[in-house]
Amino acid sequence: MAAPNRDGRSSSASSHSGNTIPPHRGSIRTPKRPRPQTSSVYLEDKNTDFSCPICFNLIEEAHITKCGHTYCFECIKKSLEQSKKCPKCNAALTTDDVFPNFLLNDLIKKHKLRTNGYEGIARDSSGEFSGSADGLRDFVTSESQNLTLPDVNVMLEVLTQRKQLLEAESCAAQNRLLLEFLKHLLKQKKERQNQIANEITIIERDIDEVIEKLKEVHSKCPTLEDVERAAAGVSESDASTVSAMKKEMIEMIDSIGTSTGRKKEPASGESSSQPASSLAIRRRRMHAYFEDFVDCYFSVRSKDLMFGKESHEKSKSASEPNAALDQFRESLIKFSAYNNLRVLTSLNYSNDLFNNSTIVSSIEFDKDNELFAIAGVTKRIKVFDYGAVMKDVVRIHYPCLEMTCRAKISCLSWHSYHKSTMASSDYEGTVTIWDASTGQRTKTYQEHEKRCWSVDFNCVDTRLIASGSDDAKVKLYSLNEEHSVATLEAKANVCCVKFNPKSSSQLAFGSADHCVHYYDLRNMKEAVHIFKGHKKAVSYVKFLSGEDIVSASTDSQLKLWSIKTPHCLRSFVGHTNEKNFVGLATDGDYIACGSENNSLYVYYKGLSKKLFQYKFETVEGVLEVERRDDDSNEFVSAVCWKQQSNVVLAANSRGVINIMELV
Repeated sequence: MAAPNRDGRSSSASSHSGNTIPPHRGSIRTPKRPRPQTSSVYLEDKNTDFSCPICFNLIEEAHITKCGHTYCFECIKKSLEQSKKCPKCNAALTTDDVFPNFLLNDLIKKHKLRTNGYEGIARDSSGEFSGSADGLRDFVTSESQNLTLPDVNVMLEVLTQRKQLLEAESCAAQNRLLLEFLKHLLKQKKERQNQIANEITIIERDIDEVIEKLKEVHSKCPTLEDVERAAAGVSESDASTVSAMKKEMIEMIDSIGTSTGRKKEPASGESSSQPASSLAIRRRRMHAYFEDFVDCYFSVRSKDLMFGKESHEKSKSASEPNAALDQFRESLIKFSAYNNLRVLTSLNYSNDLFNNSTIVSSIEFDKDNELFAIAGVTKRIKVFDYGAVMKDVVRIHYPCLEMTCRAKISCLSWHSYHKSTMASSDYEGTVTIWDASTGQRTKTYQEHEKRCWSVDFNCVDTRLIASGSDDAKVKLYSLNEEHSVATLEAKANVCCVKFNPKSSSQLAFGSADHCVHYYDLRNMKEAVHIFKGHKKAVSYVKFLSGEDIVSASTDSQLKLWSIKTPHCLRSFVGHTNEKNFVGLATDGDYIACGSENNSLYVYYKGLSKKLFQYKFETVEGVLEVERRDDDSNEFVSAVCWKQQSNVVLAANSRGVINIMELV
């Protein structure tokens, strides 16, 4: 009520052609009294007496000069900065010749209090009152002694009308704002309603399609009663044939049920209803990740959602296979194919108990998945026979070949055609080509000016090699040349580089500028795409296929990209990565990465949340019994998939390599 009352008291000034209250009051009592005009002139004279000779406004912070003239402090200060003279008498002045005029400041304050009532009812250009409510109240109180009852009645009538008008305007403004909100909300909900209607239509169509497929499968597969009925109708000589057919059908069904992973033999005492229990486990896991599956489902069906009913009618009339539904079915099956990570065996990068510098920076399998190489800060490349390691029952495994480098090794890459050819990059910026059959260097490129983080062979043009370095350059080499054949100039440190496995001319590299850069080497002046979305340096890039890229960053996120669009398709969160290279690998469907909590994380490409997490044992060796489980210095530093299998290798900063499988 304060605001309406304040405006209401001053409303009479605007309802009488701009006249102030004193003229209105005088016209009611004695029209001949000229006091309001005299007061106006009197106020004008007083204002002139207290005005600044420079700005002509009421003096603020009055200061007097040694020649006796008074100005606003800011006015005389600016004047003396331009000319060292008094603006009125041209006497020579400096800032030291100007002093505060305390008496005049007090007089001006009293003048403001006396005239506040008149000024309080004066409106500014925007129609609001320039004076305060207290000034107006003081004025009304002082002048109320001269008001008669008719004057008060007239003023109350005018103020009541003004109050009602202001209240009506305020109510209208509030309701207009409410109406705008409700209309906007209704628009959003109708759009959401249309979207939900489209989603329901698509879901119902997919349900009908899946039901039809189930009917088709059931019609082709005879039931147990049909088999028994058929067996009863044959002769005894054919009974063995029917029994063999039944056994073959059961084996075929079992093989179909376990085609996505390794079949697990039932343990002693385990019930024979393993398929039912397996389905129950899959159901529980599906419901645990239900929201992620919903997002995945509608992401693959986004095209149908965009076109709505038209797309539905078109696809229905065309009777084409539903590729999007098949894609989601594949995601659902592959996601639920495994339940956990199981360690098969372990080995150490260094058997020296006193050597704390045992970080493994890279693990790579050769083209046949028979040999795997491990390299890191001990300046050694160790090559192991995978089959021999898996057969050994001892904890200490010995490499079949060991190569020594001049500097700490950052990355390894096997040749995709020649089994014995391998490339490595190191902390001195050197790229070395090795013969893994003899352990000898065959070629050395020392062209980077700083540490080289990454090296990679081209899978299509097998002579081509790429490397990325802290000198903000991507170097390209050919095995037929002694020096680099091309250079890509980046704007920041290059942390990783990877060729597209389906192309001889396309590669991606991650940089400290938080971006993934995708280039076609036939036009090296400009990137095909620059994928933006990470908040820190991009430490790894890997290709899931010829079109999809996954990147890792020290912002504790993995991101999925498509070379067809610059937008991020999905972000994977759960692991911790803020300062180290923690490793990244993929087999096309599953993504494995390290974490700074000494754990390995496994994601599926269709879901944002982690599938599995395996934590490395912190205590290793007799000299480390007192180490704490939450030691923040340990992290998983390298990861590698054994392609076309469910086996993944992971190493941590203590040099422990675990060979694990998805089960």
